[in-house]
Amino acid sequence: MSDETPAEPAIPTVDLAELVHHDRAVRQRAADQILVGFGEYGLVYVANHGVDFALRDRLYDRFVAFTEQPTEVKERLGGDDIWFQRGWTPPNTERAVVAGGQPDFKECYFAAPLPTDPGCQIEYPEIYAANRWPEGDADFERDYTTLGRQLHEAGLSLLQGVAMSLNLFEKTFDRRLEGGPHVLRLLRYLPVTEAQLAEGVLWGEEHTDFNLLTVLPGGRFHDPDGAACDRPDEGSGLYLRTRSGDRLRGAAPEGCVIAQVGQQLEILSGGALLATPHVVTAPRTPGYTRVSGAHFLHLHSHQMVFPVEELRSEQTLRDYSPPVLAGTYSMKTLVDIGLAPPSALDHLGYRHYGRLASARAEEAGDR
Repeated sequence: MSDETPAEPAIPTVDLAELVHHDRAVRQRAADQILVGFGEYGLVYVANHGVDFALRDRLYDRFVAFTEQPTEVKERLGGDDIWFQRGWTPPNTERAVVAGGQPDFKECYFAAPLPTDPGCQIEYPEIYAANRWPEGDADFERDYTTLGRQLHEAGLSLLQGVAMSLNLFEKTFDRRLEGGPHVLRLLRYLPVTEAQLAEGVLWGEEHTDFNLLTVLPGGRFHDPDGAACDRPDEGSGLYLRTRSGDRLRGAAPEGCVIAQVGQQLEILSGGALLATPHVVTAPRTPGYTRVSGAHFLHLHSHQMVFPVEELRSEQTLRDYSPPVLAGTYSMKTLVDIGLAPPSALDHLGYRHYGRLASARAEEAGDR
């Protein structure tokens, strides 16, 4: 059973079929909806997306079964050696930048459903790490990569509409993405206790995604017995904060997925689009869980995180300078949210001053 309910009336629904319609007016209308949705809410609902919900539900079932295994089994498939960018992430590991110190109360699984740039596997070994899969479960890997590719294709189609909405070349974003570290993440938000509820514990603290675009295939709640159920109360689930600061519930209409703006896309658009502040709140009744997914489309790590040339002005340059490589941007953010160690930043800049120190020490020893 899904936790999807009728949409907030103000948030647009974008039909991907309309973005390729033979009538230019229809295409422009869809692009205008994207600009409204991504500009004010940082979020749109997406119809005719090509995502197989039956496949999604099977994968969620497999993931739930995986999460119920002992910790010592799960932790073999992740780890801080790859900054938790592949395989399993344990609870209380990741924290939002402005969360006040509370880590997210969830466990996750990361995998890249598409081939990545092999050169970047050398340059950014943690961000481009090889996938790690549970042994003896080929169906999990197959369903995972298939769903990820479906979500990715929906995201690429939507990004062409984004380019239209900003009066840019239709393929502006496509060429910046190929071979990037795109990942599908499965998430299981864990049952909270009465004590945690009294402390105000959230499933996922309010944050913005640091990638380009995130596509959400929908989630479902599970009751304390593990059965899929409706949303337990009016306060639980996904909520977003609009540009004006209002908080709205993000709930896709039947048959739709959700797409939201990441920090990279806000920056490339010069602020015309809003990186979506969002939070996942837990039910006020203990024992419930929620399973969901999120596919993150990223810029290739050699691309600049900086307003595209057509959208540069004195104001946008002031707001989003200095330019930075997407790979560097990712490293800094992963440190900020606690997945990468602060020492990761030591890899930036020149790292071979030690050669001179060694030569001087050797010289001193010869005297």
